[in-house]
Amino acid sequence: MKPMSTLEPMSTLESTSTLESTSTLESTSTLVDRVNEIIDNYGADRTNALAILQDIQREYNYLPRETLELAAQRLEITPGEIYRLATFFKAFSLQPKGEYMCKVCLGTACHVRGGPRILEALERELGIRAGQTTADGKFSLEAVRCLGACALGPIMVVNEEPHAYMSADKASGLIAKLAAGKVEGRGRETGPSGEAPAGAVERPARAAEAARPPVDLSSVPPAG
Repeated sequence: MKPMSTLEPMSTLESTSTLESTSTLESTSTLVDRVNEIIDNYGADRTNALAILQDIQREYNYLPRETLELAAQRLEITPGEIYRLATFFKAFSLQPKGEYMCKVCLGTACHVRGGPRILEALERELGIRAGQTTADGKFSLEAVRCLGACALGPIMVVNEEPHAYMSADKASGLIAKLAAGKVEGRGRETGPSGEAPAGAVERPARAAEAARPPVDLSSVPPAG
């Protein structure tokens, strides 16, 4: 073995490999700590396995293999059981999802109002098919059967934020704004000073409430 003073310096390749290895170790350590924190929030109770997986997916946008193995170990269930949960429910994904998850409703009401045309426009705009993610990891596209907001159709959801009364042109425009960073939060468009512009789409529950006529209480006798 050569004395310390005469050791030859590492090659660029070896140095890069060491740095990547250190970065990977730090990343893995952070992942393990965060998943353990999620599991601890549920008391490491196996009956909460589904909720734990939901929180893990919410954290990472998919279920990394390491998180499933750790969850199985901590919950004292077999890897097969945890994988059955992860693959049975369509809400879970074992593949990384994009920064923006775009879901286009193709339920009956949205379908007859142009849902398929919206999906086709997004596929052209993003260069992917439904169920895929763009190469830069920015967008994922999904077609769903019903989002439970038929009165607002055709509707698409971006990261849980609904966008109602959509058209192919509006959908393409929204994607362009997202790509340019002109849409903040969970998909709501904002004006130059950060306020929501006039005509911004409300969440379905609030929009439906605003559209509901007031209840006539004139015929109700007073209490007592």
